[in-house]
Amino acid sequence: MTQFFFFFFLVSFKDVQSLEKLLRDAIIYGQPRTRRAWKKILILVEGIYSMEGSIVYLPQIVALKKKYKAYLYIDEAHSIGSLGPTGRGVVEFFGMDPRDVDVCMGTFTKSFGASGGYLAGRKDLVDYLRAHSHSAAYATSMSPPVAEQIIRSMKLIMGLDGTTQGKRRVQQLAKNTRYFRQRLSQLGFIIYGNEASPVVPLLLYMPAKVAAFARHLLNRYKIGVVVVGFPATPLAEARARFCISATHTREMLDKVSITEAAGLGPRFLKILTMPNNESTHQTEEKISSVA
Repeated sequence: MTQFFFFFFLVSFKDVQSLEKLLRDAIIYGQPRTRRAWKKILILVEGIYSMEGSIVYLPQIVALKKKYKAYLYIDEAHSIGSLGPTGRGVVEFFGMDPRDVDVCMGTFTKSFGASGGYLAGRKDLVDYLRAHSHSAAYATSMSPPVAEQIIRSMKLIMGLDGTTQGKRRVQQLAKNTRYFRQRLSQLGFIIYGNEASPVVPLLLYMPAKVAAFARHLLNRYKIGVVVVGFPATPLAEARARFCISATHTREMLDKVSITEAAGLGPRFLKILTMPNNESTHQTEEKISSVA
C-alpha cells in the first residue's frame, strides 16, 4: 500500500520555514516506526483560510514543492470566483502556472450559488477517483437544475456568456473588499487577513458576546454575519466573520462599518478622537474592553 506523508499548512511566513523543515525531516527520517521512505509527500493548503481571512503563500510553497518533489493539494473553497483578475482563484491571483498544482478542490456553494463541489487534476487521477472514490461510487449524481446553475455561473465568470459582467463583478468584489477593510481599520477595529481577501474576520474577544452580537446586527440592522468562537478559534479570539459580495453597495458597507452594533460604534469613535499623546497600548486596551 502506498504510504503518504500529509502536512496541513498554516499561513504565516514562519510556517513556510516550518514546512521546509518538516519536508526535510520526512525525507531524511522516513516513517516514524519503520524509518522506511515515504513514497509520496502531499502538502495540503487552503487558498483563503476561512477563520483568518489570510491568503496562502503560494509561490513559496510551489518552490518548496518542486525542490523536494512533493505533491500539492489546494482547497479553493473560498478563493475560486473571488480572487484573481478573472476569478480563477489563488493560482491566478499570484500569476502561477496551474500545472504546478497537482490537485485543486473547491465548492459550488459559494461563488457559484449552487451545491456540491469539484476536484481537478490530471486525467488519470480524475479517472481513478471516479472509479474508486466512495463518494463517486455510492452517492447520487448532481441534479440537472443544480448542474445548469453551475454551468451558467462558470460561463458568467469566464466571460463565455458574451458579456463582461463576470469580470466586472470580480473587480467590484475586489474594490468592495479593500473599501470595507479600510473603513473598519479607520474605526479602530482589529481585523485579520489579507487586504485582498473577501473574508473579513473582526475580533470580538469576548466569547459570551458573539451570539448577542450576531442577533443584534440581524434584528436591529438586518445585517447577517457569521460569528465564530471556541473551539473553532482560540478561546480569547472570538470573532465575527463578514463575507463581502460584489452586489454590496458603498451605502451597505458604510452602514456596517459605522453602525452602533452591539454598542461598539460610539465608544470606538471616542477612542479615535483621543489626543495623539495617548499610548497605543492604552488605546488597544480600551478597544479590547468594549469588544
